[in-house]
Amino acid sequence: MRPLKATAAAVTAVVAAGLASVAAGRLASDVALKATGGRPLPTEPRLTVHGTAAGQITLTRDLASLRPGTYGLAGDGSHAVVGPVLESAPHTADTVVRRLDGVTHGTLAPGDSVWLTPNVHVGNPRTALGLDHADVDVPGELGALPAWFLPGDRDTWVIAVHGLGTTREHAMNVMSFLRARRLPVLALAYRGDLGAPRPADGLNHLGETEWRDVDAAIRYAVRYGARRVVLLGWSTGATMALRAAEHSAVREHIAGLILDSPVLSWEATLRALARARHTPAPLLPLAVRAAQGRAGLHA
Repeated sequence: MRPLKATAAAVTAVVAAGLASVAAGRLASDVALKATGGRPLPTEPRLTVHGTAAGQITLTRDLASLRPGTYGLAGDGSHAVVGPVLESAPHTADTVVRRLDGVTHGTLAPGDSVWLTPNVHVGNPRTALGLDHADVDVPGELGALPAWFLPGDRDTWVIAVHGLGTTREHAMNVMSFLRARRLPVLALAYRGDLGAPRPADGLNHLGETEWRDVDAAIRYAVRYGARRVVLLGWSTGATMALRAAEHSAVREHIAGLILDSPVLSWEATLRALARARHTPAPLLPLAVRAAQGRAGLHA
């Protein structure tokens, strides 16, 4: 009986290890598939506020805090806008000073934990930019999709689609530019966003199913007077635009694509997100396979 017991124990151990690996892979895949809009992705490091002065803020020195350009700076209950790095401002070896363009809401104090976000503006086009807009509902596959519509004189509409970890507020970064060129703009909240229908499985599919909401937005634009549309997308939003251009039955109305950092390799994206969450290297392939199986991603 001893060999039989030993074999049973070995099989039990293998099965337990397999189940543990599957569970670990599933948890690791949650990093990307259950990312919440408006919250930092695990690849976005938390920074510490070391001090503020007139028009300046001192942050932890990191590759993120050294990025050129203008960003939102978000915290728990706060939002500010920061500009370029001020190289000549006094700072220590482990800090960086950036221009502080303004605090939108909340306060920033030494010791606060913050992160950079592409959502430079918060609120809506009227409160944030002084631009008149209409709150509209786009009929989607899963239900009504809330969107902001900014009217314009031209018959080419821009449909703006945000990416992973952001919200439709991201589109406000370019609204004043587009409005000055008299282009109507439709900024879409798609499945899984706040106020939009949730998919039955509660997962983000990295554009593989979400593109149908872009298709719905194109149909809406054409129904209300657009002869052509330009799809403007960031990250997974850019991937959704690509998928719509390939698969939409009304793609003949697409006059152009503007793509910022499209997710061209979901495997690489999943690995990066899982690695940033400190997933052990041996579990990274399991995380990718778990995500593929759960979200129906195609190799």
